[in-house]
Formats: sequence, C-alpha cells, structure tokens
Amino acid sequence: MSRDALAALAALAVALAAPAAAQDAPARIPSHCLAFADAARVVPAAVDAPLEADTIRIRYLGHASVALETPGGLLAVTDYTGYTGAAGVVPDVVTMNNAHPTHWTDRPDPRIPHVLRGWAEDGVAAAHELDLGEMLVRNVPTDLRAGLGGVRRDGNSIFVFEAAGLCIGHLGHLQQEPGPEDYAMLGRLDVVMVPVDGGYTMDIGTMSRVVQRLRSSVVIPIHWFSEESLERFLAQVEGDFDVVRMEQPDLVLSLDRLPGRPTVMVLPPQWID
Repeated sequence: MSRDALAALAALAVALAAPAAAQDAPARIPSHCLAFADAARVVPAAVDAPLEADTIRIRYLGHASVALETPGGLLAVTDYTGYTGAAGVVPDVVTMNNAHPTHWTDRPDPRIPHVLRGWAEDGVAAAHELDLGEMLVRNVPTDLRAGLGGVRRDGNSIFVFEAAGLCIGHLGHLQQEPGPEDYAMLGRLDVVMVPVDGGYTMDIGTMSRVVQRLRSSVVIPIHWFSEESLERFLAQVEGDFDVVRMEQPDLVLSLDRLPGRPTVMVLPPQWID
C-alpha cells in the first residue's frame, strides 16, 4: 500500500469512525493522534512495579529497543531482536525494522501474540493499525538508503504507540528526513524516541532538525554507541530543549506529567532484569 493510500485511508477513518474498543481489556484514554484499528485480545505481561491508572512506563533497554508498559500489564518492545534481558518476559507486541540485524530477528519468540514488521514486502509497504485496548500501535513507512546512492522504498517504519492519552513515536532506523505527508500521518507526538548515532541513521544536524520539527514534549535519545554522538546531539538541541540526565533507565509519564518545556531525557540503557 502506498503512502498516499495510507494517508487517504487514515483520513477517511478519522472522518467516519473512532477506533474500535478491544474486548476484555482496559479502556484507552483517547489521544489526539490520527489513527484507527481493529480490536485484538492480549495476555498481560507485567515487568515492573504497579503503575497508576492513566500512566505509561518507558524503559530504554539498549541499542534501539525500548519497552513500553501500561497499568494493565500490556508490554510492547520496539526494534525487537529476540532479547529483552529476561527469558521469562514475553511482550504482547513487538515492532521490528530490518536495516541491520540489531533491529530485528527472523525467529521471534512464538509466544509473542503480535509481531509487527516495519519494512515493505514484495513492494508493498508495511501497514499496521493494531488496537490492544490500552494501547494502539500504528506505523508510518519511510525510506532507507541503498547502495550507490539508491533508495530502498518503505524499508523503515516509524511506529506510533497511543496509550494513556499520549502519542509516543519511535523513529526506528530513520535514514531519510520525513516529508510533509509523513509528518501529517504521524500527527502530534508527545514523546519521541530518536536515534542519535550520527551516521548509521542520519547525521546529527539533520536528526536534530527532525526533532525540532516534531517539537515533542519529551525526547528520548536511543541508538547511541558513544558519549560523543550523544553529546553532539545534546549540543545541537540545548537551546530549544531542556536536558535532563536520568539516573534510572525508565520513566513514568501521563498527560499531566509532561514537562512544561520540551525536554530531552537521557536514559541509561538497561535490559529487563
């Protein structure tokens, strides 16, 4: 499905209907993202201490993998490689991008109910709209670089997670600056997880421009392999964003806990115990 078709479909869905409610699952606070989905049933998979209602826990696991957990125990893991750090933890949904082996696996745990691949197959862009009750997961395809200056169409997906009334975006292995239609399909992102390696994805200047264009309340750097690229990214955005260096790998957010000024929150990576 082309991006134009996806955009038209999303606009039609917003105009005609609200997302369907999942059966036997906690209700999701409506967000301001533009999205729709069919219903699905999930099995809770609690990871950490209990959460208050209307909140979400975001934990930086490592590389490009981030865990998102709802009060009902729903667990999502981004750029899943088959490893979360704890063999007994089975996510309810995982997303993957296959730009590099460190962003996906062709042997996901068969116990995972929902495995969302973010790349085009047989020339058809990935298209996901998955309603899990407390969380809705959707994607916006973007291009990757190919050899000799070429382009791999729809090789990456920006995944958007709507939960606790928040729109949370994970840029995946973003290698091309999004265009106007991409930003329109993303909608307003309250939280964005952004790769800041400075080369494997995009250079720091371009990635900083994307972050400034999104103007999310919370920015979480991921995909950094050295303090050097992280510090260069922070230096690029410090004038427009506050910077908070967290001591723990996770944070709990809700609509009323968003900072008053756009803030970069640096989380030290740590796999699930």
